[in-house]
Amino acid sequence: MAKTWNKIKEIIKKDPRYLPQAYQFVFEALDYTTNILGKNQRKTNELERHVTGKQLMEGLRQYAIKQFGFMALTVFEQWGVKQDADFGNIVFNLVESGLMGKTETDSREDFKNTCDLKKVFDEEFKFDGKYNIQLSLNALGIKKR
Repeated sequence: MAKTWNKIKEIIKKDPRYLPQAYQFVFEALDYTTNILGKNQRKTNELERHVTGKQLMEGLRQYAIKQFGFMALTVFEQWGVKQDADFGNIVFNLVESGLMGKTETDSREDFKNTCDLKKVFDEEFKFDGKYNIQLSLNALGIKKR
């Protein structure tokens, strides 16, 4: 693990736009994505473990909701991630450092226009569960706009 963090520190020296937590999150989201797709990251056959940029973005979205809920967009912004293309930059920084692999058809472009972060984590975010925030706001005298 120390070797991985040393490489991430080198990446950040070359490209300081993103915090180390963003890189850690991408690794965790990749693991989450491969699990939900039934892929095995330990396989030697690339096709058996490969995840496309679009698949990874969907996994990132789902994992972010699980981990951060409605705070996902705020967390991403703290890390320097403002749009889906930023995740492509992070992934390809990891690829270029040897920490992730890619196929001949993979590119940074695979991450562009796949997920409008503001729309997904702000405008369209839906709270799950039994808590009704509207009732609580009404009880506090706060009127819906």
